[in-house]
Amino acid sequence: MAYLEVAKIAQPRVNLQGTVGVFLTNPLPHTENGREPQRHGGNLMKPKNILAHALLCLGLSGLTGAANAADAAPTLIANVHGYTLTATGLQQFGALVFDRGKVLRTGDPRALQQEYPGAQVIDGGSGTLLPGLIDAHGHIRSLGLQRTHLELAGTQSLQDAQQRIRSYAAVHRDAAWILGGGWNQVIWRLGRFPVAGDLDQAVSDRPARLERVDGHAVWVNSAALRAAGITRDTPDPPGGRIERTPKGDPSGVLVDNAMQLVDRVVPEPSGSELRAALGAAISELNAVGLTAVADAGDSAADIALLRAFADEDRLTVRVYAMIADTGTDFALLSKHGPLIGYDDDRLTVRSVKLFADGALGSRGAALLAPYSDAPAERGLLFMTPAQMQRKIETALRAGYQVNVHAIGDAANREVLDAFQVAYGAVGGRALRNRIEHAQVVTLADIPRFRQLDLVASMQPTHATSDMNMAQDRLGAQRLRGAYAWHTFLVQGTRIAGGSDFPVESPNPFFGLYSAVTRMDHSGHPAGGWRPEQAMTLEQAFRAFTLDAAYAQHMENSIGSLEPGKWADFILVDRDLFRIPPADIWKIRVEQTWLAGKRVY
Repeated sequence: MAYLEVAKIAQPRVNLQGTVGVFLTNPLPHTENGREPQRHGGNLMKPKNILAHALLCLGLSGLTGAANAADAAPTLIANVHGYTLTATGLQQFGALVFDRGKVLRTGDPRALQQEYPGAQVIDGGSGTLLPGLIDAHGHIRSLGLQRTHLELAGTQSLQDAQQRIRSYAAVHRDAAWILGGGWNQVIWRLGRFPVAGDLDQAVSDRPARLERVDGHAVWVNSAALRAAGITRDTPDPPGGRIERTPKGDPSGVLVDNAMQLVDRVVPEPSGSELRAALGAAISELNAVGLTAVADAGDSAADIALLRAFADEDRLTVRVYAMIADTGTDFALLSKHGPLIGYDDDRLTVRSVKLFADGALGSRGAALLAPYSDAPAERGLLFMTPAQMQRKIETALRAGYQVNVHAIGDAANREVLDAFQVAYGAVGGRALRNRIEHAQVVTLADIPRFRQLDLVASMQPTHATSDMNMAQDRLGAQRLRGAYAWHTFLVQGTRIAGGSDFPVESPNPFFGLYSAVTRMDHSGHPAGGWRPEQAMTLEQAFRAFTLDAAYAQHMENSIGSLEPGKWADFILVDRDLFRIPPADIWKIRVEQTWLAGKRVY
């Protein structure tokens, strides 16, 4: 499908840093005590002071501000099949007008051309125009690094993986460690975890560390076990498990917090590698139609790099960064309060990411009763209830939203209990706190999400990826509260849609497809897996637009193409609302626009 190129039409990047009211673009929600969250210590700073604050808190140097946008005529994109959600439901339009990065109107092309006679006109080529999609839970650094490391996703057997590892190691002879991931022993039909000996057969001359697809376990070779000093006498760390042979020796798989035993000796990526990885990740996110992403678990260094990219005009996706835990980095970053709407809403840091447990595939998800296929195991809780409560209260007291990873029913209950107690102690209910994944929840606990005003941040593709092992892990009874999107929605809980990339593909159309069909890309199982929990297409679209925006306090600026919101939109190759649901995952993005500027 062809679109008219607009090389000569001015598409200025809107940058409000030249004004004193830089952070007043959109009103901010009030906290429970009636005060607004702090913006850099409660002061509206001029650019010089913002820069000084960045240098002080994030260790940045050489930051430069972009020039203010030049005056330009509005832009009108006509000849499109446009869709957006509003408070009254799904709206259709044939043209979009925007100026200085913000939406002016949507409506009939002829009427808008008469209303804006001086507008620069772009022919949309009868394409479908949608608001930019939002991923409520991803991992940007991991996505970028994965694209530069060994990729095992898609391997169908252990032998297939071993051959790919051999080939990679042969090409990367200078690499001190072989790093990568994406393996899944369930797809390999191995009936067990892989072991160090399996990996030794592919690479034994240097250490190798390969993450499981869910990021909650690593497969290492004998050289890596030696480098980390892991022996049969090494105890399991709290919240972690060393898989062992029948004789008690480390087998070669480390689950959850046990991964840290080897991670402490893995060389850190260089600054140039991290910059390259971030650039690669942003390019991929642009290409799949994502204009905003919640980055789940960032260090101070990660946030410093994101901020540097924003100042270099390279952050072409809006990032809602969650600070990893409430430790040293949180103390540093929260010293002056949340960072809200930096660089025209391209970077916001007003939330914290905590972990309650691991993942279902590696049997690290914490369950109330034993695993159906491993009666001796119940998974791993990463914290005691008292520790979880203290961390939640620390973040809420400082005015930060709290987003907690919880997959198993025991972990979800621990988090629900902790929020309930924390609200009574320090408040914070109005911060739109979230449970990330909310994957396996008892039927008795699901209503508590509504009672505690929690957002369920859920990833539809997890259901279609996990359906090959979920019943084995949980049994039929516990499945009633697993991946239960319909049950959450009918009680009024908002679902923020995401992917958990790179655990899953960042392509949001894969998520929309899974949400609506609950089938894999081959159309299996016919009719969908547990189809009673499927979303309607409008519900799924809302999860990846308005409700994902709500989950990051940005529904007044992104998530739909309503007047005054950022002109973040995509043009795609087929009509999402007219094609058969089976074809949703096949949609391809033709163009991605952020704040009225084409970025893909």
